[in-house]
Amino acid sequence: MHIQLPKPVQNIVKASNFWQNNYLILREFKHFRNITILAVIFSVFSASFEGVTIGFLLSFLDALTNPNIVLDKNGFIGKIVTFILGENASKATSIYTISILILLSTWMRAGFNYFSQIYTELSQLHLADRLRKRIFEQLQSLTLSYFAETRSGSLINTVTTEIERIKQAFGAASFVFTKSLTIIVYFLILFLIEWRLTIISLLAFTLLAVGLSTLNKRVREASFGITNANDKLNSTLLEFINGIRTVQAFGTQDLERERFYKSSANVVQASQKTIAAWAVVRPLAEGFGTTVLISLIITSFTTFTLEAAPLLTFFFVLVRAVPGLQDINGTVAFISTLKGSAENIQEVLRTDNKEYFQDGETYFPGLRHSIDLRSVDFGYKGNELVLHDITLSFERGKTTALVGGTGAGKSTLADLIPRFHEPTEGKILIDGSNLLSFQIDSLRQKIAVVSQNTFIFNTSVRDNIAYGTSGATEEQIRFAAVQANALEFIEEMPQGFDTELGDLGVRLSGGQRQRIAIARALLRDPQILILDEATSALDSVTEKLIQQSIEKLSVGRTVIAIAHRLSTIAKADKVVVLEKGRIVEQGKYQDLLEQRGALWKYHQTQYEISAER
Repeated sequence: MHIQLPKPVQNIVKASNFWQNNYLILREFKHFRNITILAVIFSVFSASFEGVTIGFLLSFLDALTNPNIVLDKNGFIGKIVTFILGENASKATSIYTISILILLSTWMRAGFNYFSQIYTELSQLHLADRLRKRIFEQLQSLTLSYFAETRSGSLINTVTTEIERIKQAFGAASFVFTKSLTIIVYFLILFLIEWRLTIISLLAFTLLAVGLSTLNKRVREASFGITNANDKLNSTLLEFINGIRTVQAFGTQDLERERFYKSSANVVQASQKTIAAWAVVRPLAEGFGTTVLISLIITSFTTFTLEAAPLLTFFFVLVRAVPGLQDINGTVAFISTLKGSAENIQEVLRTDNKEYFQDGETYFPGLRHSIDLRSVDFGYKGNELVLHDITLSFERGKTTALVGGTGAGKSTLADLIPRFHEPTEGKILIDGSNLLSFQIDSLRQKIAVVSQNTFIFNTSVRDNIAYGTSGATEEQIRFAAVQANALEFIEEMPQGFDTELGDLGVRLSGGQRQRIAIARALLRDPQILILDEATSALDSVTEKLIQQSIEKLSVGRTVIAIAHRLSTIAKADKVVVLEKGRIVEQGKYQDLLEQRGALWKYHQTQYEISAER
């Protein structure tokens, strides 16, 4: 048999279902359960004292309107007053006492309501804090492939806007819970006063709520458009900020303005649809609610016979209950608008559809002999391989240069060593042990990477050079800057090593950014050094100075150098030539030139270009 729950109870269920269907969010409450429990307890006390206040009010009205009754001493309220005043208290004294009790219970309810709001707000703050940290830890543990496939703007939108909306959802759900408790107390009182009229009221308001639930469904569906529009807006803005040099260089301000305005307009349009669906719920609830209330008043006079005090109390309670029901319906509709945000956060927090690094258990003590790739294949997506059957050794203390055209797989191959990516097939061995067996952090502490896409943090020069090297002294930082040929331009800056470099190092030229990155690697004093076209952004004079520093740094270290200019790797111990993800030849630089193979062709091409210049 199907049992129809009263609508206030159904609304509590709806609000709780919002969280139960989002278990990855709900689980965060365990970290601040005491605060949440206190919020619930104070909400229950607030609702309970609302009922006590109305009980006092009923006795008060009964004593005022019925001259033949002093006080019903067998009732709950009568027993309380008798306990306070004794058996022989006069009617006036009883009325004054009940008045004081009404005020006392009202202020106590207000106090409980105050603490309920305080702890509810604290719960919201802790929930937002936990979700931000959870998402941050999630992003820290994912592979680079995830970031290659996900918009940065979408992630930022999730961490900022979407979490703020979930915070609002929790506040709204807490309001529904608290208000529903009060509504339940109201209907219990109404049932005690006149159960038949109460049942009619419940049926009428249930039918009203069923009609409004269709509107709530439309609101929920419209909410997904807001999330998608915000993702696009954040991505467009982030691309504009990160690419501001390119935008200004190509004079595409009008194009970027058009893109941003369009994305902003899409947010407005999506929000308008949601607002249009949401805003209609409350007016309809108020209009139909008032209609139901008037109908009940007429029914009570024509069908039921109630004394003045119970009748006044009944409609006093009902008049207080109707706005509460309207608020609940409106808030449930608002919660529906946040469904898209909840699913967005859930999707980021999911672990079953993402690729994670499996950290090894063995501490990496350092390279003793060699890094060996055995029949390694790699592809970013499925069978679309970027590297094919790579078998190669990087010997300890030797410099191995990777040469090839754009898209040959040089950077991808180098990225396998610090485990930025995992081989699709084959193995990578370090001194005979599988690379996967080592702890990632201990491995990467022995590696420094200087890439052609240098990242500069929005902090001081000093902090940028010392990034990742805790405890570095001022002398060590300065010496690293000297080795990287960066000291001169650093000292010319307004605050020297204390100069803030701005987002992405906008205050630096390309060559300066590259030299800061090289100084960062030098300070790290790595065993394994990966240079991904590290001198590509330098002029010829600075390149020669940096190359001399790198040659000194390379002594006793294992260097993997990716270079576009062959002049920078002429002294490498081994040169490996890649084409379309395959090794086509490897050996000494001069030996390969004498073979007149792939390296010779690259050499000839660069020589001809240099001659033309």
